[in-house]
Amino acid sequence: MRRFIECLIPVTACNLKCSYCYVVQEGRRKNEKANFRYDAETIGKALSVERLGGVSLISITGSGETLIPKELPDVVREILRQGHFVNITTNGTLKVAMQKLLDATEGMHDRLHFSFSFHVRELQEKNLLEAFWENVDRVKQSGCSILLQINLSDEYWDCWEEVKQMSLEHVGALPQVALTRDESNNTYKIMTRHSEAEYIAKAREMNSPLFECTLENFMVKRTEYCYAGMWSAKLDICSGEMSACYGHGRKQNIFEDLEKPIVFEPVGKHCPFKYCFNSSHFISQGIIPELMPQTSYGDLRNRAEAGWQTDAMREFLSKQFEDTNKQLTEEEKERYDGIYRRLEMKNRIASMPKKIVAIVKRLGIK
Repeated sequence: MRRFIECLIPVTACNLKCSYCYVVQEGRRKNEKANFRYDAETIGKALSVERLGGVSLISITGSGETLIPKELPDVVREILRQGHFVNITTNGTLKVAMQKLLDATEGMHDRLHFSFSFHVRELQEKNLLEAFWENVDRVKQSGCSILLQINLSDEYWDCWEEVKQMSLEHVGALPQVALTRDESNNTYKIMTRHSEAEYIAKAREMNSPLFECTLENFMVKRTEYCYAGMWSAKLDICSGEMSACYGHGRKQNIFEDLEKPIVFEPVGKHCPFKYCFNSSHFISQGIIPELMPQTSYGDLRNRAEAGWQTDAMREFLSKQFEDTNKQLTEEEKERYDGIYRRLEMKNRIASMPKKIVAIVKRLGIK
């Protein structure tokens, strides 16, 4: 058995300010530092193979730049010591922080993956392009796996050929492309002034499986049975609070009591979202078994011709969850469905005005 744990560091500080950044769009860029409430050893033990049910993929990202917190190298080292595979998403500009992370994880680099977000215009304007490519090369030379990913934004339209040339020169392949969404006015659409057809054609110049996956699932409401919450979870790595998926489902602190088992409960058909925001993570790993993705999670993040992944990483990321996790019976699904219905009712009651909540309590409604 294995799981996918998406770990968020609630750091909004960042040395870049990209126009298409979701944190910037939502007005959450407060330049706040992360407050780790638990030490690295506790975090590592909390995410032990025994508690997670097997070797898992732990993906760490920040609301700002992931490498800023000084605690990160020790935290990543302790997670790797548990035997897991770790992904770090970064803007790739912090040379000292990167070296500290590589030094702290020496000997375990075959299970360490870096997703480099290529914010080319910001890098050029802030004179950080050289530092970015030096970090990419340093990571490659250390024996870690890499992904070069770029968000297609209108500001990159006139430098798209330059991006191709730089990518081929430095990493031997074109970058994978992420669809950039506009979240203004609480709506979701492709962020571009061009037509949708023009945008898609531009992205497809990179021949990116990652883009095709995100495009296929963009704004498609999922109604199939989803194992998020059982095969995957969202974790605030500073506080220890875990939920099934982006705050949905049961909330529990998994760092407080290391002897207490983690409760894993599938979302099932109770997804509240308009579409799967991170389909390239969840759907591509088979967390919705009915969808049977044609391209594996690993292939969405690799360029096989350039050898971006170590042998160990490539083999691990090529697996689907249904290959290593047992699916539920209809009776089991019904039991978890009841748990979610009660949880949703409890949350609705909690959001009511206090007077109504008091009446509900007096009536003995649970």
